[in-house]
Amino acid sequence: MSHEVETMAYAGEVPWHGLGEKVSNDLTPMQMMRKAGVDWRVTKVPTIAIYDGEMIETGTNALIRESDNTVLAPMVGDNWEPIQNEEAFNFFNEFCAAGDMEMHTAGSLKDGKIVWVLAKIKESFDVLGKDQVDNYMLFSNPHIYGKSVNIRMTPVRVVCQNTMNYSLNMESVNEAIVNHRKTFNPSAVKEQMGLAHEKFELYKDMANFLATKRYTQDNLLTFMNTVFPAANTKRKEVKEFKELSTTAKNTIELIDTQPGADLFPGTWWNAVNAVTYMTDHQLGRSADTRMTSAWFGQNQTRKLKAINTAIEYAEAA
Repeated sequence: MSHEVETMAYAGEVPWHGLGEKVSNDLTPMQMMRKAGVDWRVTKVPTIAIYDGEMIETGTNALIRESDNTVLAPMVGDNWEPIQNEEAFNFFNEFCAAGDMEMHTAGSLKDGKIVWVLAKIKESFDVLGKDQVDNYMLFSNPHIYGKSVNIRMTPVRVVCQNTMNYSLNMESVNEAIVNHRKTFNPSAVKEQMGLAHEKFELYKDMANFLATKRYTQDNLLTFMNTVFPAANTKRKEVKEFKELSTTAKNTIELIDTQPGADLFPGTWWNAVNAVTYMTDHQLGRSADTRMTSAWFGQNQTRKLKAINTAIEYAEAA
């Protein structure tokens, strides 16, 4: 398997990135944890320095994977609280038991430094009655100093398996961020997320809105330059296709050829989906680097910028 993904399992249909080992679609969270190969624990151990033949404690700790003694984080403070993978999977127990969610994918990235769980929420909508979007909950548990636990909603457009992002401008809270300086409290996180049904309804309204608003050629060029800016330029407005970065040009060419392009041609919904299709299926050296970037890296930020910019133009139309 590619170098970003260490271990991974998926249930149901093959995921958009095509990675992982297929498992039954009725696994409990704990069963999924074992199948995904992340049923290991981490522990903090004091770090030492060797000087003049003596071992001297440094006053800091390292985060170690107990199963094979892999160093996941070479330095964390005394107040840094590791969150075990079991806690991440247990977060989904009551939802799966109630039939509200089912396990979808889970695994380990970057030699165990990031463990994630993706569950499918049993709710969906059709954009203006003809473009299905399903809802998922993503729990990422980084064993890295300076990175926080993140639980968020991740809609997926079925026709092309694009992973979408909620808009940063939406009034409702769409994610929970928990740092490692306090004990993880799943009840508080669930209360904060509110299981996001209302948020998914807001996303539905936003998608329907974008599917009714058309872009102009000038707006589209500037939109693409905002999402995929050309190197060494600070100009926001772009008037000619040739001024765009190569990625922006390629994304424009995808607008009319991407899966589902015929559903809402010429609309901001199509423009946003061209960006998500580019980030999920085209950019990057391999499927696993695309997956890592789409969920945890630069392409996640690009998607948010794309949908927020599209909303601005659509509202101004």
